[in-house]
Amino acid sequence: MGKPKQFNLLMVRDDGSRVLRLSIPGWVVGAIVGGFTVTLIGLAFIYPDYVSLRHQRATFAALSARLHTQQSLLEASQARMREIRGEINSWRDLHAKIWEPFGPEAGPAKRANGIGGGGPTSASAEADRPPVKEEMDRLLGIVKEEGESIRSLERFLGRASRVLASLPSRWPVRGTVNSDFGQRRSPWAPNSEFHSGIDIGAPIGTPVKAPAPGVVVFAGQHPEYGITLIIEHGNDTKSLYGHLSKLVVSMDQTVQRGDTVALTGNTGRSSGPHLHYEIQVKGQPVNPHSYIWDEAGPVVAKARR
Repeated sequence: MGKPKQFNLLMVRDDGSRVLRLSIPGWVVGAIVGGFTVTLIGLAFIYPDYVSLRHQRATFAALSARLHTQQSLLEASQARMREIRGEINSWRDLHAKIWEPFGPEAGPAKRANGIGGGGPTSASAEADRPPVKEEMDRLLGIVKEEGESIRSLERFLGRASRVLASLPSRWPVRGTVNSDFGQRRSPWAPNSEFHSGIDIGAPIGTPVKAPAPGVVVFAGQHPEYGITLIIEHGNDTKSLYGHLSKLVVSMDQTVQRGDTVALTGNTGRSSGPHLHYEIQVKGQPVNPHSYIWDEAGPVVAKARR
């Protein structure tokens, strides 16, 4: 058997002194070379995976930023849909208020199912929330239903427009309401009495305007109201004007809303210049305030009865 191979490493300083001799067995050098070779081969296999991993990491970072943006847009969309649901619910409340005076049979069929409000939701509710597309389709269907309700209201109001136009909805004169509709202390006796209209204070000679179109059915003297005018507006509705100083229209004359029909005065059983204004439905007096739409006008606060 031959002597094992050795590798000698000589180390000499610049001045040529102190020569260092290092003997390295051959197997050590072989091991070092083999390890280096294995390392190079391993790096050759690992490097493509490293490059791929870096690329995937960059892609993940981009996708993460995109996902964050989309999540923000989704949350904004869900918040917007909650606002839309709340707005649609307010439409339904408004529709109910509009239809209420006409009775339940006049309006469209009621829908029992609501769509929820726009308030805060719990974590479980957030998890159970339907997908955006499904929610949008649902909202679109509900909007179509509400649109049909609005169109039904439009058709109904179109049919009722002539009736609404004939209602005495304006003030005949402007002034202080000295005595309101209903029970009041009688100015002529110690007992209370029922007042069938409202007394509006106005100087003698103030023009009285027709609150709605109609036909004059009475124009003359009345034992209590003095010079009196009564206008028939159709649909069993009449308006009466008492304590006048002068009539401007005559029997069977057609008048339009806003026409001057008389002048205020102090005739008949009256304690001072004013207009007694009364609305009768089927011969019975009703509260004129129920018909006057422009309540917020120059009429001052009502005086004590």
